[in-house]
Amino acid sequence: MQYRKGLFVFLLCGSFMLSQSLSGQPGGKAFQFLEVANSARVAALGGDAVALHDNDLDLPYHNPALLNTDMHHHLVINYVNYFAGINYGYASAATRLKKGTLAGAVHYLNYGKFQGADENGSLTNTFKAADYSINIIYSRPLDSLFTIGLTMKSIFSDLETYNSSAIAVDAGIIYHNPDSRFTAGLVIRNAGFQINTYYPNGAHEPLPFEIALGVSQSLKYAPLTFYIMADHLEKWDLRYTTNADKEKEDDPLDGTSSEKQGFDLAFDKFMRHIVVGTEINLGKNISLRAGYNYRRRQELKIDTRPGMVGFTWGIGVKISKFKFSYGHPTYHLAGGGNYFSFSMNLDDLSKKF
Repeated sequence: MQYRKGLFVFLLCGSFMLSQSLSGQPGGKAFQFLEVANSARVAALGGDAVALHDNDLDLPYHNPALLNTDMHHHLVINYVNYFAGINYGYASAATRLKKGTLAGAVHYLNYGKFQGADENGSLTNTFKAADYSINIIYSRPLDSLFTIGLTMKSIFSDLETYNSSAIAVDAGIIYHNPDSRFTAGLVIRNAGFQINTYYPNGAHEPLPFEIALGVSQSLKYAPLTFYIMADHLEKWDLRYTTNADKEKEDDPLDGTSSEKQGFDLAFDKFMRHIVVGTEINLGKNISLRAGYNYRRRQELKIDTRPGMVGFTWGIGVKISKFKFSYGHPTYHLAGGGNYFSFSMNLDDLSKKF
């Protein structure tokens, strides 16, 4: 037992050390579609999940250690109706092995159809743009409490005549105690490199590397599960500063600045890592979900009309042998995405409905 706890602490410390060499990479990041949530359930819980122990095959996308034997022969299909004609999805199936569990998955993001034009403004052919990832996920238990997992990703991008590819890995570990209904998870995501750049002799761009840590707790005498996680632990300050923010001047009357200071500034930086969610099970067939993403709210709200930006909600329903979920995160006053998920156990097809 002490060895397993020591391993968990070692991986946590090691992930922070690794982040110091990766988080400081200059320039933008390629393949940022890897950061989106595909599952309606996860979207409804705030947009990320690394420590929810269940038989939901959508969860290993966020932490491969969440893949378990209860997902044997399960199939999940997700579709997201996003903004401006953009849509994306994720499909996965799993099987149990002698010493672990294996799953395959396909993740895509379709940016839609575009009208091409030359330098004179004359219309040319239409073209499409899309990103893809093919994932192989494997997990195995270390003992009755700890499980480790690994995801291998082959990543492709096709943007008009520009193409790129990359490989990446996710590595995770979870601690799950069924007696106390407590789960803790740690994951390192998208550690890899770009193989082919978008144009000849182009600079290689970093991938959206991330370290995340989370916990969940289910209650013994109530159908409630509470979830909290911290994402992007590789970088402390996640604030996005606009030119307008940089040009803020001190108040001419008292010489003070409108910028956060001291404790308020530290609290704001801390909260930008935090995602919280809760799930209520109304019997065996209906689940209600809600979440809150602080950083999303701070980045996308309009100060004069913040509305429900950053809040998420959803519902899950089981009908016969099938499970359906819907999630709706609010991104802006313009609205939010619509997430649809379907899952089933393929073994149930041979059983009577």
